[in-house]
Amino acid sequence: MTDTLNGKKILILSTNYGTETSELTVPLTFLKEHGAQVTVAATTTDPIETLDGDKTPSTVVQPDTTLAQADADGYDVVVVPGGTLNADSLRVDADAQSLVQSFAKDGKVVAMICHAPWLLVDAGLAEGKTLTSYHTIGSDLRNAGATWVDQEVKVCPGNGYRLITSRQPGDLEAFTAAIEETLTA
Repeated sequence: MTDTLNGKKILILSTNYGTETSELTVPLTFLKEHGAQVTVAATTTDPIETLDGDKTPSTVVQPDTTLAQADADGYDVVVVPGGTLNADSLRVDADAQSLVQSFAKDGKVVAMICHAPWLLVDAGLAEGKTLTSYHTIGSDLRNAGATWVDQEVKVCPGNGYRLITSRQPGDLEAFTAAIEETLTA
């Protein structure tokens, strides 16, 4: 355990069902172990029922607040895990859209993995960004004006906010390292 992120405040967004287990739990654990104060916001305060591979029930995570009650003020970065069901629901959630828009407008860090960048499309934040994601949503991102690349992590500082993206659970080490590096630079 190190304190490289001591004093940093992180907001993680999720729905209450369908988030890819490792894409929520690995960043949550990593960020806390490195000294960050982490708040998990979900659709409701009911437990988040995660899934492995969009199918198998797994870890249950208790959110700290709701998406509607969360506020971007005071946070350094927003992290959005994937999972097809989670991302498909978050992309049309007005509170999730508003939160990510606030982080972008304030020039803060937005970090997304797997299917989570779908939220950028509906929040109007994909255009002009270079990013990666799970390959099946690459066309959606390109159609929204983004440049899609196939690499384990991509950091894009363009358009006034820093965007960190990764493709899948196998990229979590690079994803969390990029968050840490961005916040300590």
